[in-house]
Amino acid sequence: MPMIATTIISSTRVKPRCAIRHLYRRRGGTWPARVHNPPMFLSECVIRHGLPDSEPMEQPRFAPEREREFITRGWWRDDTLPRWLARHARERPDSQAVAFPGGALTWQALQERVLKAAQGLKTRGVGHRDVVAVQLPNVPEFIVAYLAIARLRAVMCTLHMPYRGAEIEAILGHSGARLFLDSAAAVTELEDADPLTPDHPEPDPADPCLLLYTSGTTASPRGVPHPYRTVLSNARLSANEHRLTAADRILSPAPFSHLYGLYSLHCAWAVGACTVLLPAFKPDDLALLIERQKPTALWTAPAHVAACRAAGLFGRHDWSSLKLAIVSGSIAPAALIREFADAVPQCAVTQLWGMTELQAGLYTRPGDPLEWSAGSAGRPSPGAEVRLSAEGEIQVRGPLLFAGYFNNPDEDQTAFTPEGWFRSGDLGEMRAGGNIAITGRIKDIINRGGVKFNPVEVERLLDSHPKIMQSAIVPMPDPVLGEKACAFITLRGEAPAPSLQELCDYLLHKNIAKNKLPERLVVIPEMPLTPTRKIIKGRLRLPQS
Repeated sequence: MPMIATTIISSTRVKPRCAIRHLYRRRGGTWPARVHNPPMFLSECVIRHGLPDSEPMEQPRFAPEREREFITRGWWRDDTLPRWLARHARERPDSQAVAFPGGALTWQALQERVLKAAQGLKTRGVGHRDVVAVQLPNVPEFIVAYLAIARLRAVMCTLHMPYRGAEIEAILGHSGARLFLDSAAAVTELEDADPLTPDHPEPDPADPCLLLYTSGTTASPRGVPHPYRTVLSNARLSANEHRLTAADRILSPAPFSHLYGLYSLHCAWAVGACTVLLPAFKPDDLALLIERQKPTALWTAPAHVAACRAAGLFGRHDWSSLKLAIVSGSIAPAALIREFADAVPQCAVTQLWGMTELQAGLYTRPGDPLEWSAGSAGRPSPGAEVRLSAEGEIQVRGPLLFAGYFNNPDEDQTAFTPEGWFRSGDLGEMRAGGNIAITGRIKDIINRGGVKFNPVEVERLLDSHPKIMQSAIVPMPDPVLGEKACAFITLRGEAPAPSLQELCDYLLHKNIAKNKLPERLVVIPEMPLTPTRKIIKGRLRLPQS
């Protein structure tokens, strides 16, 4: 295993000459306890050039016959992000590419910032297929970083904002990230350079551009690599289905660290539309931004809609600019879709189902009957093949699908059928018009407000608590977030039962992200077990409250 070099650029206590620090991880070594925004970090560090050699990222490849089919049928083209950016900067230089509270960037201005940041990355040793980790909210610097990484033919790996030490350590270690950008100031610092010269090689459409992780588990991180071909073809073909044009303004409260948020960016860039930024979701902020920035398309989640409804924001603010709303991230109650459609009658409210591995797989279209969107996740996106197994599992293959997990062949063995169908783990039923409704999940994943996580690492930490003999975390229904985590525990000896707050404090001390904390605690005398002592979660029942 090669030595992995990671650089952390932080905004804490910025000094003009301080920029970079290198951290190394050898076999059996560990990261510092605080890899994220270490206190006094930039007040002590100095610039160091010459990163140690690291192997460039390699990704699983598609079967040659499938690649030829996707190209022949026009699904895959020679699209890359740098080519899209250059085209828009040439064709609409003075049009807005990014709008945000307090300002905007034209396509030309965006390209100028990207080329400077790309040179800053190059100066720091980033090259072809190197992984650059990014942990930023929905701010202009995220977009600049993403496009600059792409221009250098490197690979962006996103980290969700709630992630802390344990989750960050797992992803940085597994991905072999060469650079870690965790602040807007870090990106701005990269831009303190001359623009990248035009003779720098451009990426190939088959090159990987994204490495996204489906969970923060330290036990078996699942990295999903995507080349330009998959992500940009899915966006280009779907933008037409969503009826998007260069005149649109697209707003996504969903974070760009998540595939759904990235999909909004890709759709905007496919047609040259403007992206409207909301750094962090708060119901009042979203409603006010819609009223002021006048977006025409909204990428949202059931939790966002429910929060705005509960706050009475549909009647207090002007939502009339919206012509399209896509609802995704978790199963949306039919009543919520109907109420949302009633609140924005001029807007086509649609649903979308997707995953990190396959992007936008199903969605309803503008012009569909409202009941199709209320009762289903839609029909396959262009080029996608979707089927239901005998058990009702949704399985997918086609030009939108990744080729396999990064450095995780064991997961590949169970993720795909012998015929190349991806097992989504979600259950579905056919509905009218060829639409598919999501009815549940096979996988033991909790979906809290559209952010999915595997509870195994939380269970392992709970099992290490001195008062707990065994633990099991299961999803419990929630009218706003879809699901929350409920912890079932058995006690060790005669120990008094811990409180929920005590367990949450314990997990936070162990660097578990807040969105993974259990929100209900049930103490039971014994766990239901198989003969091999495996907990049977299906037999755990929530007591009536």
